[in-house]
Amino acid sequence: MLEFRTQGYNGYSVKYSPFFDSRLAVAASANFGLVGNGRLYVLELTAKGIVAEKWFDTQDSLFDTAWSEAHENQLLAASGDGSIKLFDITLSDFPVQSWQEHAREVFAVHWNLVAKDTFLSSSWDGTIKIWNPQSSASLTTLPTHSCTYSAEFSPHSPNILSSVSSDSHLRIFDLRTPASASNHLTLSIPIHTPPKPRMGAAASVGIAPSEALTHDWNKYRDTVLATAGVDRLIRTFDIRAPNAGPVAVLAGHEYAVRRITWSPHLSDILLSASYDMTCRAWTDGSAMGVTQVKQENMVHQEPMALGGGRQMGRMGRHTEFVTGVDWCLFGAEGWCASTGWDERVLVWDCRALMQ
Repeated sequence: MLEFRTQGYNGYSVKYSPFFDSRLAVAASANFGLVGNGRLYVLELTAKGIVAEKWFDTQDSLFDTAWSEAHENQLLAASGDGSIKLFDITLSDFPVQSWQEHAREVFAVHWNLVAKDTFLSSSWDGTIKIWNPQSSASLTTLPTHSCTYSAEFSPHSPNILSSVSSDSHLRIFDLRTPASASNHLTLSIPIHTPPKPRMGAAASVGIAPSEALTHDWNKYRDTVLATAGVDRLIRTFDIRAPNAGPVAVLAGHEYAVRRITWSPHLSDILLSASYDMTCRAWTDGSAMGVTQVKQENMVHQEPMALGGGRQMGRMGRHTEFVTGVDWCLFGAEGWCASTGWDERVLVWDCRALMQ
């Protein structure tokens, strides 16, 4: 396990470069993001350990980062002052572009993985904005009317994006639809709706809604997403059946789940990072071919076992909230990185933890 210390700055997000397997970006904030500066680290994995190749200091806290899918040396930073900044690691210490349209903290940025010429941001001001790095103003604004912690483009379509918010809803937008009163919103799924009972099964008990903090698209199944948040549960949904409730429910974290990410190598594996100071690997049960069988045959809908998924392993080396986790896109499946409020970035092999 490799380690880097973000001295004086508490980590919020870590992302592997889509171009180099040895390059990481970390968005961090002084004073746990409550007040003070931010710092965007560009880290290099070397034979001598993790080295800070470059860093950029900002006037406000940083909550997320995303590498450009079009330029290997450029990356975004989401700031607490409502701004989004684009940095180039080959140039000076100042951003090459900056945008200031959000009224509150920007909590997520995500680059379009398919079209590669746009990116999005989501904010506590209840909006998602679509941007082109060559334009000085946003292209589109999508209202969610609630604090939006996480937003992403689908890895399967350049026009579909999703978000989760403080109102416990998973929203799907399609930019190809008319910009009518719905503002491209095509689907809104209440995350805490219990699964509908099958024939002869007892009805499930609903769970009080709580804030959804993170979500991610499955990289292989284009209609499957996972969500997680304050209630500690990870849920997977199939947007082809939005009224059916979650396909799988994964329980095990002791505090809120801050970040989840599906594996880029295996269709059923995902990683989570939590305020309980652990990262955990999970299978949603789909690779075992038992998800549908379990749902059809279950006499009592037991949420903790729904879907046949289970925890595969846990990493507990962090000593504070774990706020970011990401998979390496290259090499042997399983290498990942995590960061947290303990001022540390850890690079580790998830395969060593999987049971």
